[in-house]
Amino acid sequence: MEMRKSPKSSLTPSDWAKAAYRSIARGGVDAISVEAIAVELGATKGSFYWHFKNRDALIEAALDEWEHRLTDRVIERLELDPDPAQRLRKLLNGAFQQRAFDRAAEVALLANPEHPLVRRRVRQVARRRMEYIAEQLESIGWQPAEASDRAVILSCLYVGYLQTAHVAPSVMGNEARRRHAEIAFDSLIVADLVPDRPKGPELARSAGTPPLPT
Repeated sequence: MEMRKSPKSSLTPSDWAKAAYRSIARGGVDAISVEAIAVELGATKGSFYWHFKNRDALIEAALDEWEHRLTDRVIERLELDPDPAQRLRKLLNGAFQQRAFDRAAEVALLANPEHPLVRRRVRQVARRRMEYIAEQLESIGWQPAEASDRAVILSCLYVGYLQTAHVAPSVMGNEARRRHAEIAFDSLIVADLVPDRPKGPELARSAGTPPLPT
């Protein structure tokens, strides 16, 4: 968690957005309180209105922070690998081994997006993520319709996995998560496409790349 700035420090909109994102991870969008965040940052409520019109503007900034952390930066890192199959493998590893803090924020936003601003953004991000996955699947040989179907299933698997890991973390140790990522990769990404492709642990050894940082 980031260090608090002293009251004398000059706070930026990004400081407020990150603090609001932390609030989402702790208790969902309802936990975003201008007063509480001002106390956390060592600021005044008046300082908030220097940067934001109202609480909804802060929620939008927190959603920007969420999308940047868990979508923009993830895609940027994946794009460093020229192999779309390995991008997908890294994506699964990173998603299944996500830090508890970010996992809590994802669960809060994806599982029950009741706030209108959240609902709209979650739909946009979910669509963007599925389109990216489908593009990678098409690049490795799946037909567009098949790629789209698998992208939807992988998205559903991710959300379900997040919720399970959040409520029952004891059944999902690090080694188990690696196995689960390999099973998903073998079953939904390369199964039937390349019958003689190395699978599971053999693929992990041959790839020699660590999970994507989250």
